[in-house]
Amino acid sequence: MTPTTRPPVPDAELLRLDHQVCFSLHAASRAFGSVYRDALKDLGLTYPQYLVMLVLWEHGSQPVKAIGEQLRLDSGTLSPLLKRLEAAGLVRRERSTEDERSVTIHLTADGDDLREQALPVPRRMLAATGLTIDELRTLRGLLGRVTSALDEA
Repeated sequence: MTPTTRPPVPDAELLRLDHQVCFSLHAASRAFGSVYRDALKDLGLTYPQYLVMLVLWEHGSQPVKAIGEQLRLDSGTLSPLLKRLEAAGLVRRERSTEDERSVTIHLTADGDDLREQALPVPRRMLAATGLTIDELRTLRGLLGRVTSALDEA
């Protein structure tokens, strides 16, 4: 056997739930969701709304299309999120005068102020995982590789 060849996995092992990486990711995602729900409660945000706010806090005003691309969300999912954030007074929409199909999302003063209140959230999530920062960096790197490979599959 060469170093790049792996031994075959027995058929009996292939369909075991605890051998499915996708299930491990699913279970971790649900656990993260539960902890995020609690961490974001005082901010009045859901996890998807928090992701939109992260994009805007990091990059400033963004076209809706750019937000969707960064978060890997289609417009049917993103539009209701943006409407709720707008209703909460955290963002405002501005339609392009040159191209009415193009809408840019801007933070309001309240949306910008919420950033300070959100600062403890990443530390809380780090503590909840029980991992070190280096372990999380490694995990993010591996997940990035998996995502890229699956995008190409």
